[in-house]
Amino acid sequence: MSDGWHCLHVFYRVRQAELLALSPEQRAAGQQQLEFILNQNRPGAPKRIQTSVVSGHRADLGLMLLDPDPLVLDAVLHAIRTSPLGPALEPTYSFVSITEVSEYVATAEQYGERLRLEGTDPNSPAYAAKLKAYEEREVMMRKQRLFPEFPAWPVTCFYPMNKIRHPLANWYTQPASRRMEMMTEHGTSALQVAGRATQHITASTGLDAWEWGVTLWGREPACLKDIVYTMRFDEASAKYAEFGPFYISYILSPADAIKHLQL
Repeated sequence: MSDGWHCLHVFYRVRQAELLALSPEQRAAGQQQLEFILNQNRPGAPKRIQTSVVSGHRADLGLMLLDPDPLVLDAVLHAIRTSPLGPALEPTYSFVSITEVSEYVATAEQYGERLRLEGTDPNSPAYAAKLKAYEEREVMMRKQRLFPEFPAWPVTCFYPMNKIRHPLANWYTQPASRRMEMMTEHGTSALQVAGRATQHITASTGLDAWEWGVTLWGREPACLKDIVYTMRFDEASAKYAEFGPFYISYILSPADAIKHLQL
């Protein structure tokens, strides 16, 4: 890819009968191999690997993988499948997407126009200072959206979403300026939980059954509830959004995840 990375979310369920059918030697070898496969620092590993244990019955183990090469991500799945623990780990859900800079992220020129509409004199020092600060933030923001670093927070949540195409609420029939206005409101709402929760959105139109994948991180589960609840009141969500299943999980090292799942 010339811009951004490929992203893959995969969720596994532990198949207890298959796990118990393994000999102690096979389980020990499988634990060692799985820990190696999920090691961020091994040769050939994806640029980003996040391992988590999933709360609820839909899955047990969650992976989030990012790399410029989609086959590097795919190789992780096949390495797990062919490992000694492979028969005991059943994929239950996956989501294919790519990182991108949203069309609703204002350019410096658009931000300057917004300042002028808000009444800031374009010839004033305040205008110049605000524009310069935004230009610096924009560079960091675009880098984080295309090549994200995972925050060092303990809880994460993933869910897919669409923008609705309904005769009475079709997102794609709204003018670009109106869509930008609604997404600006949406972004402002997210600032209410800054420092407690954050999100990263990847694009999946044409790649999966949904249009976007949303990954949230928080300092505790209540922070994730707060960001989703707060943003659902925005018009972009309340009127135009459709959500898929939510997977909440707790981030652990591969070794700790293996221990927690009693593999």
